Amino acid sequence: MLVRNDTRNTGPVGSVDRIEDDEIDLLALVGTLWRGKLLILSIVLIFLALGVYYAVEVAEERFTSSTTLTVQENDASVIDLESVVPGFSSDSEALNTELEVLRSRGLLERVVAKLELTNDPEFNGSLVPTSPLSVGGIIEVVNGWRGIEPTQPSETQTLNGAVNALANRLTASVKRQTFVITLNVTSGDPQKSQLIANTIAELYLEDQVRVKFDTMDQAVTWLSARVVELEEEIQTRDDALKEQSAAADFVNPEGLELMNRQVRELRERLIGEENDAAQVVANFAQLQNAVAAKQTEMVLEITKDPTLDRLNRLSAADQLWVSGGAFEARVDALVSRARTDVMRAQTQVAALENSISAMESRVTQQAEKLSELQQMRRELDTISILYETFLTRLRETTIQQGIQTADARVLSKAIPGEKVAPRSSMIAALSLVLGLILGIGLVLLRELRENGYRSADELQDATGLNVIGQIPLFPVAARSDLIAYMRDKPTSSAVEAVRNLRTSILLSDIDQPPQVIMSTSTVPGEGKTTQSVALAQNLSGLGKKVLLIEGDIRRRTLDAYFKQDAGKHGVVSVISGSVSLSEAVFYSDRLKADVLIGEKTTENAADVFSSQKFADFIETVRSENDFVIIDTPPVLVVPDARVIGQHCDAIVYNVKWDATKKGQVVAGLNELRAVNLNVAGLVLAQIDPKGMKRYGYGENYGAYSAYGKGYYDA
Repeated sequence: MLVRNDTRNTGPVGSVDRIEDDEIDLLALVGTLWRGKLLILSIVLIFLALGVYYAVEVAEERFTSSTTLTVQENDASVIDLESVVPGFSSDSEALNTELEVLRSRGLLERVVAKLELTNDPEFNGSLVPTSPLSVGGIIEVVNGWRGIEPTQPSETQTLNGAVNALANRLTASVKRQTFVITLNVTSGDPQKSQLIANTIAELYLEDQVRVKFDTMDQAVTWLSARVVELEEEIQTRDDALKEQSAAADFVNPEGLELMNRQVRELRERLIGEENDAAQVVANFAQLQNAVAAKQTEMVLEITKDPTLDRLNRLSAADQLWVSGGAFEARVDALVSRARTDVMRAQTQVAALENSISAMESRVTQQAEKLSELQQMRRELDTISILYETFLTRLRETTIQQGIQTADARVLSKAIPGEKVAPRSSMIAALSLVLGLILGIGLVLLRELRENGYRSADELQDATGLNVIGQIPLFPVAARSDLIAYMRDKPTSSAVEAVRNLRTSILLSDIDQPPQVIMSTSTVPGEGKTTQSVALAQNLSGLGKKVLLIEGDIRRRTLDAYFKQDAGKHGVVSVISGSVSLSEAVFYSDRLKADVLIGEKTTENAADVFSSQKFADFIETVRSENDFVIIDTPPVLVVPDARVIGQHCDAIVYNVKWDATKKGQVVAGLNELRAVNLNVAGLVLAQIDPKGMKRYGYGENYGAYSAYGKGYYDA
């Protein structure tokens, strides 16, 4: 058992106090596996043989050849802003890109074309003959019956198939923290794998050079066209600059600065003239006001004219503003002169403003022309620099065009491939492991599916009753041969097992050994009748008077043993009183004991055995014999055994080895306990010694153990 149960019996079997730990018993598990060691070993050997056969005869050999490439960073460029020719970057993305290039379809197609792999059956499955046992072969046969011609793949399909086959046999990887790429090619031929690996590396390097050359050629073409365009543009702009410079009467920064200085001077002069004009206008207004008010003193103060001052002293005050007088005339002349001064000042201010406006307009025009000329010169200088740069790059690119090299180089060429499949040792190891797992699984599955008892310990642990006998199968072809076998082979293992059973029964109660012994079982076919006959023969060998009674009057199994010796009457006739016991019992010379067989009756057997007559019958046979053996029907089939057991001294319960279901045994024993019948002991019957060895018990249990063979006849 793989689960350890702590069991204590305090009542009927099956309803006892049972404490189950539900823990896996490692010792029991190991014991189970040890008992199934032959099965495990057989499966392991079978799997090992299959694995070796597969590795040697079935599996196709595979050889892997490797070449290593190292890549290096390339900083060459055609112009400063961006490299025209692609170089190799040192970051992981660039390395992974190179791996994809190595696995690219374009490169593999070139390899297939160069090596003509479409003509190789390894890469062109259509060249391999179809096995008639394969699915494809069966389809071809069926199509042939239907008149359908097989279709041949097109060139494109053949090429695609070869490329896919090559891709499946190619692996590429980058070694950590290096620029080294390892290229592996697997094939069925070591030289072929070497050739393919070297060819891929060669075409990969050629492809790098070709791509660079094509790129360089495109760069030269582009640079040449660009240089011509720039040269034409320089000439055009230079002509435009000269034309613009010739059209300008004066355009230079110094002249523009002189004009700006003149404008500033005119502005300063204008400010002075404006101030003077304002003063003149103010004096004129003041003079007019004084004249209008005839304020002599104010007029004299404003004009400061000597003539007017003299006229003022010569004339009386009340006579100054006499119409037509000299004073008035002089005032009018001064007013007229002041008005003229105002007009002259205003005219000068306006003239200066016009001059300033004209000068500023000219400065603006000259500044715009100067800015335009400077812009044209800057653009011309920029294009000239760009022209020189492109011209220099064109010369460099033209020189580099013929000396291009690949960004990678072959670090080590491939050698003839090493065998990588089949790995015989690994296949053998896996076969051993799989066989071991399957064998252990089958042993455990067989153990889990076990529904019968295979050992006395197991039966005893499950029921709580002692196993007092373990009887193997008797090697006889018919029931009638049983007695002869026991007589002729008294030291055989089977007869010795019966003798051990007899000893256990007699010693079950030393003070009062059992006299009436009942043999029963759970279901039919468990060997209880054979055990009854064998026990009777064995007890009679002690010189005792023994009576064998057939209590199973429904099946009457004893007829097969004593058909020629049996009389007309049986146990029912004796119980009913139709005949006497002496008339119904017959003595068997072969058995050396009396036998009372069963007989047909219209009455129910259980009623017959429940009667007082049967109780009296038992008392009679008890008094006339040393031992009485009663063979009864199975407990779970009819109630006869429970009735007969009430009059017996010992009940021997037979359990067929590895056959009777455990639940049935428990139920049968509970049936007996229900009527207060205690079983003296259990007998594990019809044990198959070969089966015991097959299950791994053969070296541990009694008469069929390895150490017991020397004590018994075969």
